[in-house]
Amino acid sequence: MTHTVLLTDYAWPDDSVEREIVESAGMRLVSGPAVPLPAAGIEELVREHAPAAILTCWAPVSAIAIASAPALKVVARLGVGLDNIAVEEATKYGVIVTNVPDYCVEEVSDHAVGFALAWTRGLVSFDREVRAGRWDPSSARLRRLASLTCGLVGFGRIARATARKLGVFGCRLLVSDPYLQEDAEGVERVLLDDLLAQSDIVIVHAPLTDGTRHLINRDAIAKMRPDSLLINVSRGGIVDTDAVIDALQTKHLSGAALDVLESEPSVPAELLSHPNAMLTPHVAFSSDASLVELRRRAAEEVVRVLRGDAPRNACNPPRANP
Repeated sequence: MTHTVLLTDYAWPDDSVEREIVESAGMRLVSGPAVPLPAAGIEELVREHAPAAILTCWAPVSAIAIASAPALKVVARLGVGLDNIAVEEATKYGVIVTNVPDYCVEEVSDHAVGFALAWTRGLVSFDREVRAGRWDPSSARLRRLASLTCGLVGFGRIARATARKLGVFGCRLLVSDPYLQEDAEGVERVLLDDLLAQSDIVIVHAPLTDGTRHLINRDAIAKMRPDSLLINVSRGGIVDTDAVIDALQTKHLSGAALDVLESEPSVPAELLSHPNAMLTPHVAFSSDASLVELRRRAAEEVVRVLRGDAPRNACNPPRANP
């Protein structure tokens, strides 16, 4: 029997990399639309095609979708986070969930550092000013990165790369991570409240879980230094967008640099119009090299599982099918 692999959606021009790997293994690839369908649309695709594997980028793979696929063996995330996959339901049905945890470490950490440099040197704001016909170097209120304190919320692979890169500039580095049990070279381990109070730049690198949703809320932002910068290159749901907007409008925050939003792809008008908001469309993970690696490794993981081999990046401990 030929295995069917469902590619729910993709954030690149085509499905050629995934198709070549899946079809070269003698399996069949069915692709949904590039723009992710809502949960109900994915559930309908699953019922129609009865896949043995699901490759998903942004589309929600719900508990209903998993329960509707009796042949399903693996759900592979084209990315790191698993917040769009019903992992508990997959585990219940003996379905392996995988991700690609380290394909974009350099890209996301570069993005975070790029945001920090853009803020300290006024790159975005001055570009806007010059394009609007204003040439006023005397208005510059710039910062020396080496004299600042940068706080990293979360200290996984990507945050460690960010710390390594920021460390070259000579700034003080603070880290808050409940899973960090010992000090790490070049950083100071502190409680989150202390990190917020002491940092000129706060960078969110935490995963989105029930415990981290709106971790950066009104209370947290109120504890941040006045005139500081908030950077989020992790997941939009970790940061309360309304709280950020209020802090920008009251000038408690000097800037917000957001690659992700809880409402994406919808962007609040207050952020679009605010001169101190830097916004990118969830592209911190992306580069020519990272996308090829991501797509290849996710598709190879699916083929590996469907051939009966152990996955390299299993994210759950599946039990036998009920």
